[in-house]
Amino acid sequence: MIHLAMLVEMELSRILIREISDAQFIELHEVNGTRRFPIVVGKPEAYAIDRRLKGIEPERPQTHELLADVIQTLGGTLQKIVIDDLTDGTFFAKLFIQEAEAVIVIDSRPSDAIALGVAVQVPIFVEEHVLDEVEKDLDAPETPDDFGW
Repeated sequence: MIHLAMLVEMELSRILIREISDAQFIELHEVNGTRRFPIVVGKPEAYAIDRRLKGIEPERPQTHELLADVIQTLGGTLQKIVIDDLTDGTFFAKLFIQEAEAVIVIDSRPSDAIALGVAVQVPIFVEEHVLDEVEKDLDAPETPDDFGW
């Protein structure tokens, strides 16, 4: 039996940068819905996302801008980001790149995928089963709510 994934469109709703910690948080919010999706990201990704949201252009391309330029130069177009799995507390994501008549799917860390998606303004989706797992875990300790969100 083929499992057809239910994709839920999400948008970046907030970012928490904590100078005293290597772990930063971003929160995705369901478009036309109420569910939220907190995810831990590293400092470089958090700063890249924050700069892009504030409209600050770095003097030289950062990693995510470089990747966007490489995709475009090679004739591809990033179509969407999909966070498609949660295993043992680790999220997994995919980049969907249109190249001519083919769609190329590339594994990615969600933090890199989101930073790239924000850089080129493409939709971000989360599979329904991942949101279901996150909702179960939101009641557990050490969520962004524990930091005053």
